[in-house]
Amino acid sequence: MGDEVRVGPASELPPGRVVGVGHYAVGNASGTLFAVGRRCRHLRADLGGGSIDEDDCLVCPWHGAKYDVSSGRMVRGPQGVFAKVPGLDATYKLLTRVLPLRRGTVAEREGTLYVR
Repeated sequence: MGDEVRVGPASELPPGRVVGVGHYAVGNASGTLFAVGRRCRHLRADLGGGSIDEDDCLVCPWHGAKYDVSSGRMVRGPQGVFAKVPGLDATYKLLTRVLPLRRGTVAEREGTLYVR
């Protein structure tokens, strides 16, 4: 289909897995497939290398920022030394209220996943 990108076999995206495909981080959060913009709002880390935590949020592999995969909004700002910067967490959360991560649609056809 026109602007779709092939992700791969559905069997290769079990719960808890995230992959980078085109402009998207595509993952499986407890059986719910999602696609969000691939670049973290903090320092543009590749969210395709991120992980899914116990809250089914996408976690940035560089500094641990967390994103709600259904809305694209940051629910926890960067961690480590960045967590100590006054106002940084609130600033990023506010930014993603206005400019959440782009969201795509994941579809499965004949055992293969596609995102658009």
